[in-house]
Amino acid sequence: MDIKAFLTHVVQLEIRIRKAINTQMHGNFSSVFKGSGLEFSDLRQYHYGDDVRHIDWNTSSKGHGTFVKLFKEEKEQTVFFLIDVSASGTVGRRGNSKIKTLKEVAGVLAFAAIQEASHLGFVCFSDKNEKYMPPAMGKKHGYKVISELFRVEPENTSTDLKAGLTFALQTLKRKSLLFVLSDFIDEGYEDLLRAAALKHDLVVLHTLDQQEIQLPSMGIIPIYDPERKRTTWVNTSTRGFKQLLQQQVKNRGGELKEMCKKWHADYVELRSGEDFVPALVKLFNARR
Repeated sequence: MDIKAFLTHVVQLEIRIRKAINTQMHGNFSSVFKGSGLEFSDLRQYHYGDDVRHIDWNTSSKGHGTFVKLFKEEKEQTVFFLIDVSASGTVGRRGNSKIKTLKEVAGVLAFAAIQEASHLGFVCFSDKNEKYMPPAMGKKHGYKVISELFRVEPENTSTDLKAGLTFALQTLKRKSLLFVLSDFIDEGYEDLLRAAALKHDLVVLHTLDQQEIQLPSMGIIPIYDPERKRTTWVNTSTRGFKQLLQQQVKNRGGELKEMCKKWHADYVELRSGEDFVPALVKLFNARR
């Protein structure tokens, strides 16, 4: 697929999502990308019933009365993608890898954000930042984000989700709509993911491949780990191995989903090579 075909595919998927959401919600698709933060607007004198947490004590201390701060909703939303392009993402059948799926999902969401005049940026990471584009506004920038995302070819193979989350937390100074797209095959990232959920409007997009869930019975075969660059021989026909594989995947997804629920973040499971439009429509409906 070249960049022109990729863009065409992304636009067609976005149209499907927009139509489904507008039909099901009988509302406005743009509300999903609406700014969710508040910014200071003005001051006025305190009235009975006002939230005391909004009192401006510096102004009130001057002796002219008690004043409270007024806030208005931020209309300009920053949409940022943190995308895992490590070697574990190359898993997939007939060219439908996890990385390919994540690029398509990010492309669709980015195109939707362009239509709503959002600031848009991304970082693709392995165990280092492979490609970074700082958030900016405008359709020209938006299309460049999608194009650059399509062209990303990672140099490194390992995963460092902690470093990726740390970079996002340090880079995004104001509350943003943060999409984290990964298979989450890593350890020790939970505290940073929680920090991202507290600071930003977090959406976790967890990608899986059917081969990780149900590996066919092929006897004793070599399994190559592209991140550690190590080969392990396993017996894929034994019930114990199949159960262990399924349980590991189930535990990872279950724990991640439970953490997101606890932290009021959105969680979506994606299967590489499968139609992800229904999953995104469900996400948008839930956020609405």
